[in-house]
Amino acid sequence: MNGSLWMSLSVVLLSWGVVGVLQKMAVDRIGAQTAMVWVAAGFMLLQALVFPTISVLHYSSSSLLCAVLNGVCNGLGILCLMAAMRHGGKASIVESLAALYPVFVVMLAPALLRERLSAFHLLGVGCAVLAGVLLSAESSASS
Repeated sequence: MNGSLWMSLSVVLLSWGVVGVLQKMAVDRIGAQTAMVWVAAGFMLLQALVFPTISVLHYSSSSLLCAVLNGVCNGLGILCLMAAMRHGGKASIVESLAALYPVFVVMLAPALLRERLSAFHLLGVGCAVLAGVLLSAESSASS
């Protein structure tokens, strides 16, 4: 059952697909810094609606530190992504390149998380890197 739960939750990819369009629309109108403030407001609203009875201070300080660092890195990534779109990047290219972040997770997971990778996984990483190279070449050719 646990395997099917994470697969069901991964349908959120549809939500992330909509995010790319909304980010581009927002930064075309209000700028990356202002949009980032409203993104943070959306996160806070979602937390209050989805988890109304869970205390955010119920966890260990190391767990909270990891979560805060996650938020800082996530926020910096979102801000850079929106700034790239604000400064002329096409949403279709910028979002696709930003979506290659799992390549870094795959590279760090064996050392930091003690996860094992198969040759099949490494082939997938190679395909993702090739996709990034091809997207970058297309974006420079079109500008």
